[in-house]
Amino acid sequence: MKKIYFTAFLFIIVTGFLHAQDDSSTLVRVGDSAPAFTCATIDGKSIDISKLNGKIILINFFATWCPPCLAELPELQKDIWEPYSDRSDFVLLIVGREHTQAEVEAFIEKKKFTMPFVPDPNRAIFKLYATQNIPRNVVIGKDGKILFQSMGYSEEEFIKLKELLAKVLD
Repeated sequence: MKKIYFTAFLFIIVTGFLHAQDDSSTLVRVGDSAPAFTCATIDGKSIDISKLNGKIILINFFATWCPPCLAELPELQKDIWEPYSDRSDFVLLIVGREHTQAEVEAFIEKKKFTMPFVPDPNRAIFKLYATQNIPRNVVIGKDGKILFQSMGYSEEEFIKLKELLAKVLD
């Protein structure tokens, strides 16, 4: 009987691990070249990601209605944007999936964020990286390759993100 329980337990653990490793909603993987795109931030700054080689880029995909996103964004502001915003080798883009310019402007006005936000009303940027699930963080290295990805929000994943940025930016 113990053997049956152990086998069932092992099956559940292995299946969960394999599912986590094979997330079909993620279209790019660590080590891949980051998909190129151009965008404009809320304040009108034009960004062509293909011209940012030599910089560390953090892209965060969020939505205003997403509770995990709403938990993560203040942490991004405090623990990542504020310490690194003056670095010439760091770019942060907070991409509002399915949000218009007006919606993102209203959101940042209400929340008092100072990070660079990018509206993505038709998922044009998001669908280069994933098909579903937010929040997502993607770190692109100075060589244009993906260094890190996370999906969802947890303290553990956020700590990994902060540690990686500290390592590559120091």
